[in-house]
Amino acid sequence: MLNTTTSRNWLLKYKLYHIPFWCLYHYLWWVVAIGNPVKAANSIILFPFYIKFAFYVIFQAAAVYFNLYYLIPKYLEKGRYTAYITLLVMTIAATACAIVGGYHLCSAVSGKTFEVLFGPGDYCFLHFFGNALPSTLASMTLAMSIKLTRNWLQTKRRQQLLEKEKLETELNFLKNQFNPHFLFNTINSIFFLIHKNPDVASASLAKFSELLRYQLYECNDKQISLSKEIGYLENSIELEKLRLNNNVEVTFEYYRQPVSHLSIAPFILMTFVENAFKHVSKHADGPNWIRIQLHLEGPLLAFNVSNSSAADEYSAPIIDYGGIGLKNVQRRLDLVYPGQYELEILREAGSFEIKLQLQLAELRVPQLLAI
Repeated sequence: MLNTTTSRNWLLKYKLYHIPFWCLYHYLWWVVAIGNPVKAANSIILFPFYIKFAFYVIFQAAAVYFNLYYLIPKYLEKGRYTAYITLLVMTIAATACAIVGGYHLCSAVSGKTFEVLFGPGDYCFLHFFGNALPSTLASMTLAMSIKLTRNWLQTKRRQQLLEKEKLETELNFLKNQFNPHFLFNTINSIFFLIHKNPDVASASLAKFSELLRYQLYECNDKQISLSKEIGYLENSIELEKLRLNNNVEVTFEYYRQPVSHLSIAPFILMTFVENAFKHVSKHADGPNWIRIQLHLEGPLLAFNVSNSSAADEYSAPIIDYGGIGLKNVQRRLDLVYPGQYELEILREAGSFEIKLQLQLAELRVPQLLAI
């Protein structure tokens, strides 16, 4: 086993697995040049023609790897274009000259003249050089094309992985940014209730423990069941209602239906609800209200949140009205649901409304392997 592994590593290290490729490449090149695959095979395997073939394979492969692993990294990638082109031309010319030696070696080993080996013709250095040069140029061009294409694909794949990691990091940051924000507001609410109504504070703590369990254990995935998110939303609304004065009317309209098969990114909906509770008006002599509506038509979710607002909040810019919450959730929607949502923010005298339409996906349930 050790010998097999060592041999495989040795082959990979010295690129010996490329030899069959180069042999096949030159055979196909000769098929094109001669026009007959049988004659091309005979010109390779018969004595002494395999010597000439070996010269083509060995010297062109050496030139290709010299270019790929020495000239390109040292000169081309460092912007030394004049030196690279000069050395590349010299490499191609030297390779073609070396291949010419294969023709002469064939003649010397076999003891036959060029006319007997290759047919009638005017055989001189330039004749053989003219055959070797185009083949060498083609080999270098092919190898550079493969290398550059491979590098481009690797760079593209690396950029995609980096972009994916960047998006996941940003999403985690945005989600984690919401959790402390909500926890801070909730703890303040419970602290206020402890002094005002200990019994209500006890109920709030029970609700709060359920919310913590949800945040810690049930919403770590990128997508969760819509039913869980709605349950979290209902608990959050009940917790927020406990700390409000009796003059704030809160309604949550939701027609119950099976939704466990649909998925949603966690904490998408809660940000809008928290924003409404945070900025609801506190009129002593007027109506204060929060209205929450959630409807489903197939996978299309329609979520509307509106609240009464004070006059000074009406005059403030919309982007400042919701603090980091609205900007946070808008960025998450752009990342998680690009082109799959519509968000409308409406503000009128005495009211603020958010309308969200979101295209949901089916919840992917991991398949258990059969035992």
